[in-house]
Parts: sequence; C-alpha cells; structure tokens
Amino acid sequence: MSTPTPLQSLIGGVGLALPVHSLLLLNSSVLGISGFLHGAIRGDRDAMVSVIGLLAGGMVIAMVEGAAQPAVVAPDLQRIILSGFLVGVGTKLGAGCTSGHMICGLSRLSPRSMVATATFFVSGVLTAQNAYAGSLPPARTTDWSLGIHGKTFIALQAIPLAISSCLYLFSSPPPPPPPPPAHSEPISTSSPLRLVAALSASFGFALALRLSNLNQATRVVSFLLLPFDRAFDPSLAYLAIGALPLATLLYHYARGNQQPRLGGQWNIPKSLTIDAKLVSGAVLFGIGWGLGGICRMLFTVTMPTKMLTSPLAGPGLINLGASLFTGINIMQPGAWVGAFALGGLLGGLV
Repeated sequence: MSTPTPLQSLIGGVGLALPVHSLLLLNSSVLGISGFLHGAIRGDRDAMVSVIGLLAGGMVIAMVEGAAQPAVVAPDLQRIILSGFLVGVGTKLGAGCTSGHMICGLSRLSPRSMVATATFFVSGVLTAQNAYAGSLPPARTTDWSLGIHGKTFIALQAIPLAISSCLYLFSSPPPPPPPPPAHSEPISTSSPLRLVAALSASFGFALALRLSNLNQATRVVSFLLLPFDRAFDPSLAYLAIGALPLATLLYHYARGNQQPRLGGQWNIPKSLTIDAKLVSGAVLFGIGWGLGGICRMLFTVTMPTKMLTSPLAGPGLINLGASLFTGINIMQPGAWVGAFALGGLLGGLV
C-alpha cells in the first residue's frame, strides 16, 4: 500500500537536480547510476567513488531512521535475479536508466534520451500492468507533510552542496585540454578533487532520492499502474516536476564555457544516433523496472523499514548500503546487484 507524498517528492526532485548539475560543472560527468555501476565493474575510479557515495548515502539514511526491524518480504529470489539481469543488460545496451536518460538526458533535450525514456516508460507500464494490475491495495490518503525525517534530509543535503560549491569557487579554472584523438574513448582524469566531487554528488543524490520517497519500489510500480488502478501513486510525477525544469534551466543557462572546473575533457554525450541497440536496451530495462520497480537510482537508499510486505520490494545498490549498515536483508540486494553486474557484462558483448 502506497501513500502519495507530493511535497516530499517535489522537494526531493529539486534536490536531485543540484548534484546532477554540480557533477556536470566540476567533472563534466553525467550522473547516471547505471553508468556508475557499469564503470565500477570495469575499474573506473570515478565510477567506483560514485558508487561508494551512493552506498554511504544509504548508510547515513539508515542512521537517521534508526535501527530497522526485519521486514516480512516475499523472498521471490528468481524475480529479483531476473529483474537485476534485465536492468543490467538493458542499461548497458541503452546506455542509461532513469537518472541518466530521464533526468540528465531530458534536461539536455537529447533526442536519444527522449526515445529511451518514452520506450522504457511504455515497456515498464505494460510490464507492471501485466504483473500487478488489480492486485495491490488501494493508495492511502495523500500526505502533504515533509514526513518524520524530511527536515533532517533537507539539512543533510546542505553538506554535499557546500562541498561542491567550495570546489567550484576555490578551484582555479584549468587550461583547456588538448582535443582527444578521433574515435578514442573518454580519458579518465581522476584527480583527488574530481573524486571528492564525484563522492559529494552521489551522496547528495542519495539523500534527495530518500526525501522524495522514490526509494520504495512499491511507489514506482504503483505509478506505472497509471490512474486507472486503485493503487496508483503519482509521487514519481511530482519528482519529475521538481527535477526536470530546474535541471533543464541549469544546463542551458548555467553550464558556463563547457570546460570542467576540475580538469579533463567535456564528456557530455552528443550522439544523435537512435538505433535498435538503444531501443532494445530501453525495452529490456523497462521490463526489469516494471517487474520489480527496481533501478539503481531507486535502490541507493532503500531502507528495510520502508520495504512493504509484497513481492515488489526488491534489492538494489542503495538497499545494499542500508542493509550492510543494519545487517538486515543483505542477500536480496546482493543477488540483485550480482545479477545486474552479470547482465551488464553480457550486454557489453553485444
């Protein structure tokens, strides 16, 4: 059973746009959670630090919300593994998920991200409708408050925001780097300050996501069921309303001279190619997303106490961070992340 939280989701969405833009200005990096995971598996230092920031965010949230009690969750391990595998393959083929395509890509008005977002949304809706339509309890009355810990999460977001601001204000702009050779891979320049920026941005992203309450898989599935279903929860729409306008304005009017403040190349994707690989990847991601309401973005901060007694509550990277802190429900998020990693490796062979 889901409770719509418009105010929390709206403010959380605004909070998501800030670390997205800070990572763009400082490192010229897209804050895409699936990309972080795929990169970490390959040994990319920036990506590994970003994953650590997301896990740390989950741990801090576990500290704020207190000791969790074991949740009664249907241990459908096969569904968890299938969802993780599909999301891993899909995000590798489609080069992104909800964070990279829906928030970062749409704010840049990227045609590829528009197609990918529309595709995985339709795929997710069809999957959720097929798997859960009419089977979930009705949504509760809308909660317009900030929640028990809302003010705390807002205050905590000031820490990574202050760190990112200091990195920008007190770092001298580097000289323009030489252009990379044609058809070369982006060069990773993981200086200490760039690593701090990556850690700060992903940590702030985790806190904002928890404030939005979209860390709960049931909310995602309840949104994908659409208003025709009694379980419909519009919280994801409020998150998008908070995140997308601000992220779009910041990208188009406050990105400066397109030179990373902390050095390196301007690596924001410019490809306009829309092909079968992009679309098929988005379809597979949408199926995995709709099957369990799972995306790494959505699991960076999932708390066991927030997991409802339904097969929709699944594991993920964020859930893993909180579970490692509490020692509860480690197997499920571990299985999901492992399946994601396998899917990403196989997707990279295509």
